[in-house]
Amino acid sequence: NEYKSYLRMSLNPLANPKGVKLVCELCQKPAYFQCTTCRVTYYCSKEHQKIDFTSIHDKICSLLIALRAPIPMVSSEEERQHRKDQLLQRQKQLIDLTRTEGSKLLFEGAHESAVPAALQALRFSIDVYGLNSIELVPAYLVLGEASIGLGRLNQAEEYLSQAQWTVLKTPDGDPVIKSKMFRIYGLLQAAKGNFNDALKHYANDIYHASLSLGPRHVKTSGGYFHMANVFFRRGESVTAHSIYAEVVRIWYDMLSAEVDLEETPVDNALTNVLDDDTKHDDILDEAQEAEAIQMLHAILDLQQNNDTYGADNMTVLYHTLGLLHFHLMNYTKAKEFVEMSSKIIERDNVAYDMDNLDQLKGALETKMKGSKSLLAPS
Repeated sequence: NEYKSYLRMSLNPLANPKGVKLVCELCQKPAYFQCTTCRVTYYCSKEHQKIDFTSIHDKICSLLIALRAPIPMVSSEEERQHRKDQLLQRQKQLIDLTRTEGSKLLFEGAHESAVPAALQALRFSIDVYGLNSIELVPAYLVLGEASIGLGRLNQAEEYLSQAQWTVLKTPDGDPVIKSKMFRIYGLLQAAKGNFNDALKHYANDIYHASLSLGPRHVKTSGGYFHMANVFFRRGESVTAHSIYAEVVRIWYDMLSAEVDLEETPVDNALTNVLDDDTKHDDILDEAQEAEAIQMLHAILDLQQNNDTYGADNMTVLYHTLGLLHFHLMNYTKAKEFVEMSSKIIERDNVAYDMDNLDQLKGALETKMKGSKSLLAPS
């Protein structure tokens, strides 16, 4: 569907009047093409247009019109202030959207695609907050992490230096932002093979996240996960596996507490599906969902053939993945993980709290019956 949308989106070749300077959305070089949908976005080449479209432009194309179109004349100061407030609100919404999309793309391993989204987040943040605000740091960090993923370590250091300089000028800044900064520094050092330095940065990541959110929050768990990766790469598998198990427990505790497993009646399957859609974003945003998928499935890939991880830990891991995919409304996948958890409990005689697992099984049966009822011909 995304590719079909891209094909429908054509470009206007530009013949710019003398004195008019239009620049490419990605590289800021002179632009020669215009998006024919929004007509306020320009590119130096079709290649840059395609990169931007697949990253972020498809999601914000229509939203840019109100921001970049010429401002109409208004008759009163009250109307001007109202328009200014509306513009600011739209800019802040776009900052949240582009930050989230950039982070989501990173967790999905799409480092190249994350760059345009982060650049948009940076531009909108500068427009709203100015050049020296700590609100610019999340965009710098996405750009830094994307650069690491692309193997451009020198460029990553430049982005991280800019982020660190901004943080140092804001000593009372958000600890969560500081936590994320140390995490990306840890990734950079790990990419260089400097594992001791990486562990120090991850320790600072966990410390600052814990100050704001607590040591067992899912946003803190990322620091533990990357720390475990370093121990694993150093051959310290026992330490790594124990930390991986703690990461899973943190996600299990959150998901088991927050995911709604109430067995709603199946007599109105359409209402049930619509209710699910309205609740889908209450727990995690898209970036956090992508992070959960990336971390938990990475742990599964490492541990599913590892006898030393332990049957009890594997039971919790499969149960957690079942809860996650239930939340994502991927009920078939959730059922597979629940069945694996039950199989291990029976095979290895694992002492386990079956109430929560049975509740998830019942909720899955209800949802899957509801889906079949919705698809059945009338």
